[in-house]
Amino acid sequence: METFENLVRAEFTPKNTYLNTASNALLPARAVAAVQNAVRLRAEGRSLDPLFADVEACRGAYARLAGVPAGRVAAGATAALHTSLIAASLQPGAEVLTAEDDFTSVLNAFHTRGDLKVRAVPLERLADSVRPGTALVAVSAAQSADGRIADLPALREAARTHGARTYVDFSQAAGWLPMEAGAFDYSVSITYKWLLGPHGAAFLVVPEDLGDLPPVQASWVGAEQPWASCYGPVAELAGSARRFDSSPALFSYAGLRASLELVEEIGVDTVRAHDLALADRFRAGLAERGHTPVPAPGSPIVSVPGLGRLQPELAEAGIQVSDRAGNLRASFHLYNTADDVDRLLEALSG
Repeated sequence: METFENLVRAEFTPKNTYLNTASNALLPARAVAAVQNAVRLRAEGRSLDPLFADVEACRGAYARLAGVPAGRVAAGATAALHTSLIAASLQPGAEVLTAEDDFTSVLNAFHTRGDLKVRAVPLERLADSVRPGTALVAVSAAQSADGRIADLPALREAARTHGARTYVDFSQAAGWLPMEAGAFDYSVSITYKWLLGPHGAAFLVVPEDLGDLPPVQASWVGAEQPWASCYGPVAELAGSARRFDSSPALFSYAGLRASLELVEEIGVDTVRAHDLALADRFRAGLAERGHTPVPAPGSPIVSVPGLGRLQPELAEAGIQVSDRAGNLRASFHLYNTADDVDRLLEALSG
């Protein structure tokens, strides 16, 4: 049986100390090969049917990770595009409750509507701020800027009490945090972070009854019979969440299929244990050096106030992290080791 270490070593060959998965993950070797094969297939003029099959395989794999039937999963390209569907479903004047400074893709479509009441509160007060008349609560499961984790059980209960719908963005959580997408009305995730995929693929989970979402972006791929719906208005939209699909970036889904197979092979629980152990090692090392990160227990994203200015010189030293609003953000995944953590800590001590 292949060990975790051997499997990771075979899939990843970083040329630096890469601690920036919260921006985008390294691609595993199997995903690189899959994209190359997809490009070659098209260059040689062969049928693209296998690439469309990749989309359906990815839908099924994501559904398993999310804990929902594949019929509740729509395939698209970006989280922002899916958010626009949710925003389009709301009545004028509806109240949308959000977390302050959440990632723009979770928020912007509600603001650009112009006729919604968007209310932002601190993440820690989100569940307590749901009130009668709140139509929707939209939040990231893990905050992009600093890794703080939303209290999703409390949010779900508060929304149920007040009759509000919920929209959760798992983009910074899918792949290390077990998902219960079925517990929320809608959820979304891009796939190029902890799910290890290329850019250009994202999934939306909708209720079994499709949640009253208007298929405002419906195209031929959202038809019940796509290849018979290429010309003229679509006669019949798919009876599943596939009606909300957008035309897929086929090369991205070819690579993503391989990446999701790796995530399933290793297992989210194993990834989570590995990632959090490294994040905790980093937090302990920071404390020894007199630095206090933003409190985000149980998250593989660690944000250190005031140290973002060091990002350029760390990059020069071959250590990839992010500068987010003046904070140094390091994020850990399965291709990272304790040596990576210690190298960053040593650099911060210099």
